[in-house]
Amino acid sequence: MADFLHAMQIAASGLTAQRARMEAIASNLANAETTRTAAGGPYVRKRVVLEAAPTPASFEQLLNGAESTDRPAVAVRAVEPDPRPPRLVYDPGHPDANPDGFVAMPNVNTLEEMTDMMAAMRTYEANVKAVQATKHMARAALEIGK
Repeated sequence: MADFLHAMQIAASGLTAQRARMEAIASNLANAETTRTAAGGPYVRKRVVLEAAPTPASFEQLLNGAESTDRPAVAVRAVEPDPRPPRLVYDPGHPDANPDGFVAMPNVNTLEEMTDMMAAMRTYEANVKAVQATKHMARAALEIGK
C-alpha cells in the first residue's frame, strides 16, 4: 500500500507544480500591457523553475528517523523574473513614452504564454490521470482480498 501512497505523492507534487505554472502564466497574461508597476517600470514576466525533490517519508519511516525516500517528485524551486529586457514600442502619445516616443512594454509574449499554458494543462491532466490510475489499482488490490 505504501507504493500506492508514494505514487499519489509524486502525482500530487506534479499537480502542485503545474498549478504554480498556471498561476504565473495567468499573471503574465493579465499584465501583458502593464507599463507601470509599483517598482516603477513595466511588468516583468514571471517564470517558474521546477526541480526534482525527494518525496516525504511515510509515517512509519518518520517514526524510525528517516527524512525522505529516494523516490523523486517535483517541487517549485523558485518563481523568478524573466531576464529578457522589456519590448520597446513606438507610441509617442502614451503617458509612459520616453523623449524618443518609445514605451517600455512588458517582456510578455502572448503566444509563448499560451503555449506554456497548453503544456502546463496537459501535464496537469497527465498527473490527474496518474492519480486516477493509482486509485483504480489500489481499489483493485483491495478487491482481491475479498
